[in-house]
Order: sequence, then structure tokens, then C-alpha cells
Amino acid sequence: VQLVESGGGLVQPGGSLRLSCAASGFTFSSYSMSWYRQAPGKERELVAAIASAGGSTNYADSVKGRFTISRDNAKNTVSLQMNSLKLEDTAVYYCRAYYGFRSYWGQGTQVTVSS
Repeated sequence: VQLVESGGGLVQPGGSLRLSCAASGFTFSSYSMSWYRQAPGKERELVAAIASAGGSTNYADSVKGRFTISRDNAKNTVSLQMNSLKLEDTAVYYCRAYYGFRSYWGQGTQVTVSS
């Protein structure tokens, strides 16, 4: 099983980034997918989640209206479009796949919002 995140980097406040997570080694279309983040000295927190078929999404209050999660089951990818980025969005962002008791994590990608 592999989850490989990409798309992180340095961006100014107000800017945008698009994170992607490429999955392999499991039946992607059966798994719910989510993005988490962890800032220095803080606990890992859920940012956004999307159901296996893509019809249902939910977001942390802090990112509602700014972030959009999407998935492509044909390409085994999940993405996180992040707009209007704020300093407090700085964190390592992780992709997670889960189905029942099964849960897989990616290695994370750094997002730094700084002027």
C-alpha cells in the first residue's frame, strides 16, 4: 500500500496550492479518503474528508469555503485545492485512506504560508 502526497510548498498569504495524493496497493474506490494536517507543537487534525463514491464531503470549520477536496477513482487520486491560504494553514499535510478498521497514511507534504 502506498499513499504519496505532492504539491506542497511555500506560498504567500492569500495564495493557492493544490495537493494531490496518489494511491496504490488497495481498492481505492472502496475507501473513504481524507486530508489531515499537523502544525509544529500541535495535534494532527482533520482538514477534509470525502466518501468512497465522492458524493459526500466534510470540512473543518477553519477551512470551509477555502478548501475543496475531490477524488478521481479512475486515477486513484485525491486532491485538496487550497485557496485564500492563511499563515495558520502552515503544517504538514497527510493523506489518509480508511475503510472499516483499515487505515493507511501517506508520508506528508509540507505547506508553508509566509510573507
